[in-house]
Amino acid sequence: MSSTLDTIKDQISNNPILLYMKGNPQMPQCGFSSQAVQALMACEEKFAFVNILDNPDIRAELPKFANWPTFPQLWVNGELVGGCDIIIEMYQSGELKTLVSEAAAS
Repeated sequence: MSSTLDTIKDQISNNPILLYMKGNPQMPQCGFSSQAVQALMACEEKFAFVNILDNPDIRAELPKFANWPTFPQLWVNGELVGGCDIIIEMYQSGELKTLVSEAAAS
């Protein structure tokens, strides 16, 4: 097993709310990451992030590990929630706030 895969597993298990994204929450580097960050920030809970542009190994390995080809990727309590479209849909339905609030409280 590669050390990159160990790093990914550690990040996912040690952060109840984790967003793999391009850029950072203050300066997203793509529109999809920007939308995902805005939806997450609107839930008013702290979340961790990994800038995949600074981590090319993670950028290459995570899609294989997650079986999800694109970024951003939102992970909550060790489970892949999905990418931008799913995050936005969940935000609009109120599901995201519930999920994120429960994860932050645990």
